Amino acid sequence: MNIRIERHPAPPPPPPWDKLVFGKHYSPHMFKMEWRDGAWHDPRIEPFGPLSLSPAAKVLHYAQEIFEGMKAYRNPQDGSLHMFRPEMNVARFNRSATRISMPNVDPDLFMRALEMLVALDGDWVPPKPGSLYIRPTMIGDEPSLGVATSATYTFFIITGPVGSYFKGGAKPLYLKAETDYVRSAPGGTGYAKTGGNYAAALLPILRAQQEGFDQIIWLDALTRSTVEEMGAMNICFVYADRVITAPVQPVSDTILPGVTRDSVGVLVRDFGLRWVETPPVLADLLRDAESGELKEAFSCGTAAIVTSIGRVHHLGRDVTIADGKEGPVTRRLRETLCAIHVGEGEWHPEWRHRVPVLRPV
Repeated sequence: MNIRIERHPAPPPPPPWDKLVFGKHYSPHMFKMEWRDGAWHDPRIEPFGPLSLSPAAKVLHYAQEIFEGMKAYRNPQDGSLHMFRPEMNVARFNRSATRISMPNVDPDLFMRALEMLVALDGDWVPPKPGSLYIRPTMIGDEPSLGVATSATYTFFIITGPVGSYFKGGAKPLYLKAETDYVRSAPGGTGYAKTGGNYAAALLPILRAQQEGFDQIIWLDALTRSTVEEMGAMNICFVYADRVITAPVQPVSDTILPGVTRDSVGVLVRDFGLRWVETPPVLADLLRDAESGELKEAFSCGTAAIVTSIGRVHHLGRDVTIADGKEGPVTRRLRETLCAIHVGEGEWHPEWRHRVPVLRPV
């Protein structure tokens, strides 16, 4: 399928790079196509703008929606643009689509759409340490209130420049282990990137932030004793010889299989440590932090990359991890990934997907 381009007649200039607020700025163009009569139609890039939906659209009533989070980066030497392992996001998007009973998107078409959109709005990719956030999304838009799979869908991709995900930059986080609410349960949608998972997380995260915490740690739904994720990203724990994190499919279907998480696992092994996928027991982690056996902890995800965790609060008890600062393993992982993102360093050049220059039309 060919992708047609309708250029913005008067695209605005990008915002000042030092004034970026995560998720508040949008590039001038978007990709869009529709699923009708059992097939995708009219793949196109057009000016960024509102969607037209019936008030009875399935997505508004039954949350039939999925999305992805990706980034593009600018090389500081030659200005070339790179995406980070985009094929993994495309594959995860289609896994999410299958779980939420939605049609898949052809991976080749998906990749061409990403390349063309990023290239067209290339001036909106900030220099390091900024990046262009990419949000592919699919919604069920059939106007019907029957509780059933939508017959029609809209797939779109929007982008926008971003700076740091957390306020105050990459300072170590102060987390609350959430004991009242859970993110997902076995047999649910925890491994899919669907909006309903995030809607259920808003209240406990808001309450934790009102109490002075940066984010929350999700515990397992059955026993509330093992660590699963941190807010909206994966979480890892560093010992002298290993890094521990919760397992993903096929062992567990409650954890989102993060692209950054997978990359961290490869780098951990490259650095000579063991990558151990097993449910981390919270009581053991807190005990090991107090004894000094637990050396570091960090979260990892597309938005925040790798961010150190300094303190954890559980049932009235505060525990500091090591000296509460970013540790050497966390720092090395963060710096290595940031270098890979922009096309620097010798680690894993195969993870960089260079965006082709868009031909004039």
